[in-house]
Amino acid sequence: MRSLLPALVFLSACTAVQRPHTGLPTRSGASNATGASSASSAALDSLRTRIATRIRALPGAEVAVWYRDLSSADSLALDADLAFHAASTMKVPVMIELFRQADAGTLRLDQPLRIENRFTSIVDGSPFTLNANDDSDSTLYHRIGQEVPLRELNLRMITRSSNFATNLIIQLLDAPTITAHARALGARDIQVRRGVEDTKAFEAGLNNTTTAHDLGVLMAAIEQGRAGSAASTAAMKAVLLQQEFNDEIPAGLPAGTPVAHKTGSITATWHDAAIVYPKGRGSPYVLVVLTRKIPNEKDAQSLISAISREIYTFAMRRG
Repeated sequence: MRSLLPALVFLSACTAVQRPHTGLPTRSGASNATGASSASSAALDSLRTRIATRIRALPGAEVAVWYRDLSSADSLALDADLAFHAASTMKVPVMIELFRQADAGTLRLDQPLRIENRFTSIVDGSPFTLNANDDSDSTLYHRIGQEVPLRELNLRMITRSSNFATNLIIQLLDAPTITAHARALGARDIQVRRGVEDTKAFEAGLNNTTTAHDLGVLMAAIEQGRAGSAASTAAMKAVLLQQEFNDEIPAGLPAGTPVAHKTGSITATWHDAAIVYPKGRGSPYVLVVLTRKIPNEKDAQSLISAISREIYTFAMRRG
């Protein structure tokens, strides 16, 4: 049911406090930690106002934004600590944990995994299966009983958002472990509880959740090489750059702009978390936009792409 109340968008511009293990502000807002000039603050305030105006144009929409220029103190956050159903964006911390364990030698990315469509609910251990008609990638349903390398499962999990691949990987890695290591990277509130389509867990309110801040911190950790070894973080970026669903953040950018990102959606909920590599600019930036209570997919995509365009224009002017 779509809310008739306007979204409460808390706009903050605060001095950031640094945490050594993330290298990023611990609270959302426009960072003033490096003594940003009044002109810079004014530019961020103007950007914040433009984005808030676009959000208010969709009555009832609730939106969180986290932006961070990785080469400067420029940052912006709108409700960045508000918890959302993570939808498929939770596949980012799953991928990070997969590569972390590969770095540790616990598993190998070329290690084969048998494809079985049988999973257990976190509520009572009862079995459930996935339906190919509810999955954005049906390929694995034709390969049940076969063995598929973890590397391929990860590729399908990210680029095609395969729910089947996701559940297989989470079952192997363990959800609490995924959460613990995401939080060790600075994603302080993220919660990966389970795989996809665990109906009993959903009905019990046991969902995967995230904030814009936490997804932003994880994307920054990948870009900055803190989410794994140099080879692993490069491989993660390469996979994210192959994302096949590009109607949100990439749609607001000039054609051909490289974007390493992961989308996610459930009913009336649409997200995108990205590392953007603007052409003609020396450094990338991270942008996360989470939305809910927007029933129409096109409306959500239009809003996210508009916010992406505003951020891109700001970043390019800042140089």
